[in-house]
Amino acid sequence: MKYRRLTSDQLNEMHQEFAKFLATQKIDADKWQEIKNTNPELVQEQLDLFSDLVWEKVLNNVKYIDHIESKQLDLFRANPETINRIVIKSDKPDFDFRKKADYQWFIDNSTDKSFTYLKGEKPYTKERNAELFDMLLKGSYISDGKLFESVNKIIG
Repeated sequence: MKYRRLTSDQLNEMHQEFAKFLATQKIDADKWQEIKNTNPELVQEQLDLFSDLVWEKVLNNVKYIDHIESKQLDLFRANPETINRIVIKSDKPDFDFRKKADYQWFIDNSTDKSFTYLKGEKPYTKERNAELFDMLLKGSYISDGKLFESVNKIIG
């Protein structure tokens, strides 16, 4: 398995897509029930394969990823061959990017001297989607990129 199996909730939400996936494997509802009763290893294999296909499709479409910590914001733009990163650090006492009021204060006062901006670009250290998936596992999340692009304009 390349990524991780979808959760039961995720699989339940995607039951129609999973049925279509099974159909491409020439497995109809009756045959799937038979497999579930007689071949648990094949069930696991099909769930893993479907999960990898879903993750691959999701990751192929990822353009931006954000990671928020109390004193630091990491914003990423995922290009085909490289990843851009903007780091925003706060040295403002008692400031926490994770608090709604503090985050809004940052948005309204992004040029305040208490913020430090760093910007860089690097090639992926491993296959693009695997690297993005690792970032998600470590607490990052897929974003719309509005913050990345806004900050990118501010810092040039």
